[in-house]
Amino acid sequence: MKNIAYIELDTHAEIAQHFMDIMKGSEIFSVDYYFSEKINKQIVGNDDTVYLSDSSVISDQLKNKKYDLVIIGTVHRYFNTFLKITREYNTSVIVHNLHFSQITKLDLIKNTFKEDVMYRLKLWWKEGLSDATKVYKNAKNLLVLDEQMSTEKLHFLPLFYTRNQKNMNTHVLTIVIPGSVSQKRRDYHTVFQKISEFEMSFKNELTSDNQLLEFVFLGKAKGNELKKMIDLEDALNYINIKYFTERVSAEEFTQWMQKADVLWCPIQPETKFFSQKEVYGKTKMTGNLGDAISYGKPAVFPANYQSAYEFIIPEEENILQQFQDIRNFTFGFEEKYSREKIQKKLEYVLHQLITA
Repeated sequence: MKNIAYIELDTHAEIAQHFMDIMKGSEIFSVDYYFSEKINKQIVGNDDTVYLSDSSVISDQLKNKKYDLVIIGTVHRYFNTFLKITREYNTSVIVHNLHFSQITKLDLIKNTFKEDVMYRLKLWWKEGLSDATKVYKNAKNLLVLDEQMSTEKLHFLPLFYTRNQKNMNTHVLTIVIPGSVSQKRRDYHTVFQKISEFEMSFKNELTSDNQLLEFVFLGKAKGNELKKMIDLEDALNYINIKYFTERVSAEEFTQWMQKADVLWCPIQPETKFFSQKEVYGKTKMTGNLGDAISYGKPAVFPANYQSAYEFIIPEEENILQQFQDIRNFTFGFEEKYSREKIQKKLEYVLHQLITA
């Protein structure tokens, strides 16, 4: 049996959760997980293979056991620590922002002073930000979670399997918009506008006692987006909306995703990480792809989003009619993305990362 260390000290607890879930019961690999306290609090069902860690102790912890492969889940901080690990172990790094992983030192310097200056200066002096690109270059393998982003140098790491597919078949058409309610990554302003238009079109068709359409903003809302959502709710009589002002628990997230008839994913074409432009579907994966697979739901994406996945459906002009039509959409999620198939694919990739 081969030994793997999976490290997540920073951000992507949900990816670590997917890796843990799919690797349970593996007869080929034994995995130890090294999580920061922040990450560990977000993990469901952890056990004695999970060790609390941070950047000051992780190097010493890895020495306690011989690992055939070390996977670093996020390299957006602690660059000096991770560079040391890539030099000492067969290390693979998951890339979440491709342009950032290739950034030049000059651009790093320039970007440091564009925003969050004090935090970024801290990364320079205490966490080795100048070594950011070195970590990616020194890793033996780079990994991506969207198969469409894979290349000869970017290996696809299959983690998403359909495990929570459930159709409620209620008379209410439920459209779920998963993700934190932030205009930076999704175009919520257009969503609010379209819901207002749906309301106007319903005025002569329904009564307020016969609400057949609901939109669920399945993520924490705050700031300007929250204010606009409250104003929108006050103006609606024929459509129901639900939103959250606190972090959505894993249990509640699952309940609403299971209830969804369709996912609406109005992702922005571009976003920025560390002031570096990233393009969804090309240099950065959207988490909504994993949501669609995990819960077995069709998802409506912007028309300009390039995708070969059959369950990713380009948005049409008459999106309300499209939502109603998609309610009858069928796709073999549980066959194509069964846990058994994805685990075998993942084990094959891990074997390649160890032996290549």
